[in-house]
Amino acid sequence: RRPADTEIDWKAYMQEVEGFANGTLDYTQLKGDTGPLVYPAGFVYIFLGLYHATGRGSDIRLAQYLFAGLYLLNLLLVFRIYCRTNQVPPYVFFFMCCASYRIHSIFVLRLFNDPVAMAILFLAINLFLEERWSWGCLLFSLAVSVKMNVLLFAPGLLFLLLQRFGLLGCIPKLCICALLQVVLGLPFLLVNPVGYLTRSFDLGRQFQFKWTVNWRFLPEEVFQNRGFHAALLLAHLAGLGLFALHRWHSSKENILTLLKDPAKRKPASPRLTVNNILWQASCVFPLNADAWIVFILFSSNFLGVCCSRSLHYQFYVWYFHTLPYLLWCTPTTKLAHMPKVLLLGVIELCWNTYPSTVCSSLSLHICHGLILLQLWYGTAPTPLSHTPPPSRKPTAMSKKAQ
Repeated sequence: RRPADTEIDWKAYMQEVEGFANGTLDYTQLKGDTGPLVYPAGFVYIFLGLYHATGRGSDIRLAQYLFAGLYLLNLLLVFRIYCRTNQVPPYVFFFMCCASYRIHSIFVLRLFNDPVAMAILFLAINLFLEERWSWGCLLFSLAVSVKMNVLLFAPGLLFLLLQRFGLLGCIPKLCICALLQVVLGLPFLLVNPVGYLTRSFDLGRQFQFKWTVNWRFLPEEVFQNRGFHAALLLAHLAGLGLFALHRWHSSKENILTLLKDPAKRKPASPRLTVNNILWQASCVFPLNADAWIVFILFSSNFLGVCCSRSLHYQFYVWYFHTLPYLLWCTPTTKLAHMPKVLLLGVIELCWNTYPSTVCSSLSLHICHGLILLQLWYGTAPTPLSHTPPPSRKPTAMSKKAQ
């Protein structure tokens, strides 16, 4: 039997896209039982397809089968990333697949849009690892158009683009991201541009205290206070700045050298492949070039999650599949494996506590803090004592990277 709350968000999603199916292009007029539509246009098109595939949203069982397929596809994409990085012990994948009731609920029971955005995001990361940066940026922008939480990966992606291509080289990649947003939102922008932008990209939206997972230990008036929100934003920016300066960027040169063409930096790499351009950065601790890309993207997202104004239960999928990597990407002794598994278990317990409590929210912050400390101290730069590894590709610049 399907629990009564299964249909809540799914029904609201179907109501929101039904207006578009009936010809409504004013974004302020698209709404459902849970309130107005607050997601960008990519969400509308994807869930409009689900609307028609499930008989105007009536066949929820079929929708759950489709999301079960999405869950398996998402795991495949995540596993491929982890195989490329070769940092996480195999037994950890059991916890990722079988030990999270909350993740299974988010995907297959409640049919949220968060898993859709994250699956597209993981596909984009796979393309980045294949040096298909333009296609990866296109998919990244598509993921943002489904839900804006994907923007938490954006600082890390911008750093990688600057490191890989320099300022002039990364501008076309950024234009790809921007152009897709314009194309997807064009029908709504032509009718009510202000309404579309304020609804779909509303960064100041207030969250309800009753749903918060991470700030339950605070008084509600503090939780809703704008000053508290500003403090979290400053903490987020400070964390990104510190990681960018001292963990992502390990070269002795000023970080502003990222704005230069990679060929003109000193010392210039012998071949402009991703292996050689990222080699100096990856020497801070033993990561291959693929693992270094993933570290920057995952840590960028994790910093955003730690400083989030509120985490709701479906937001767990924003970083669940990145946690094993963040825990095991740093050097790990045999005795350290068990505490890391324990951290995963405590985080899972916090997300499965409903409603959240003072204890569960405090425990979640403690776990996040421990992971941040491990990332900071476990990735401290070490003296360079070896030469760059040979590139995997013989050409000066891979066509995929153009």
